[in-house]
Amino acid sequence: MIIFRKLSEVKEKLRHPAVTIGNFDGVHLGHREIFRRLTGKARAQGGVSVVITFTPHPMQVVSPGTGVKLITTTTEKEALIAAAGIDYLLEIPFDWNFASIPATQFVEEILVGTIGMESLVIGYDYAFGRGREGDVNLLRALGERYGYTVDLLEPISNGTTIYSSTAVRNMVGAGDVKGVLSVLGRHYAVTGTVIHGDQRGRVLGFPTANLCVQKDLLPAAGVYAVKAAVGHDHFDGACNIGTNPTFDGHRLSLEVFLFDFDGDLYGREVTITFIERLRGEMRFPNIDALKEAIARDVARCRAILGAPESSAGQADPGRDLSGRQGE
Repeated sequence: MIIFRKLSEVKEKLRHPAVTIGNFDGVHLGHREIFRRLTGKARAQGGVSVVITFTPHPMQVVSPGTGVKLITTTTEKEALIAAAGIDYLLEIPFDWNFASIPATQFVEEILVGTIGMESLVIGYDYAFGRGREGDVNLLRALGERYGYTVDLLEPISNGTTIYSSTAVRNMVGAGDVKGVLSVLGRHYAVTGTVIHGDQRGRVLGFPTANLCVQKDLLPAAGVYAVKAAVGHDHFDGACNIGTNPTFDGHRLSLEVFLFDFDGDLYGREVTITFIERLRGEMRFPNIDALKEAIARDVARCRAILGAPESSAGQADPGRDLSGRQGE
């Protein structure tokens, strides 16, 4: 896939392009259906498929107070769009000047004049341009003038939930990491760098890696069964998101205990894939009660993930493991 990160990089009109436009945050199953239709359209007209998106997300510019939490980073979104077989990705820098461009001007100067669009595929709820005036009616009217076709996809769902980025955000935010698979099309994941935490691993007997993550969207506070990738190595694990109320904590943290891992993780990048939520965050009366709960959580995670029992889940509380996984 060829990526253009600004309009000036498009030096000439593309070959019989089929185009779609959107934010495509999350690249969920609805987006992937749009891409499937797009690539099919491109093949039918002997041309190329083109995805046009914006960076940063327009809501972060025009309505920053809404606090939209993105499902995917730019790098993740690029990789997912490439995996859908798209030929070209145009990432248009979005600011207030661009937001003020009328939809008709966007079509005439960019879609037709720069890209050479011959067909357009859009989702049922998409609109663009100043005041979101670029709806399907305007696009079809302009298509008659400039000779491109417009395909509108009706809402796509799993029978209960319409595929949308909002639905994904709501489900992840509520901790429904198992249910979101049916909308997102994959398990939700975050990537972070292992940093120094509060060094409680030696006390609790389950050393954890404390992650500084790249995303604002985290699952609800609680305990999760997870898969973890460290470089080319993969591990099962148990993850806790929360403020550590048993220790009167206030700062939100994400910590993961990797089963059967032995090594130093400080400074390394770890990707956590959330499989299932076990429970919400709890405050325990003392450290012994917390240790017993963690042991139960680890056993349940092993059962969910199909990992065999091992001594890693029964670490000696007296053993200094704080420098191993990160905490």
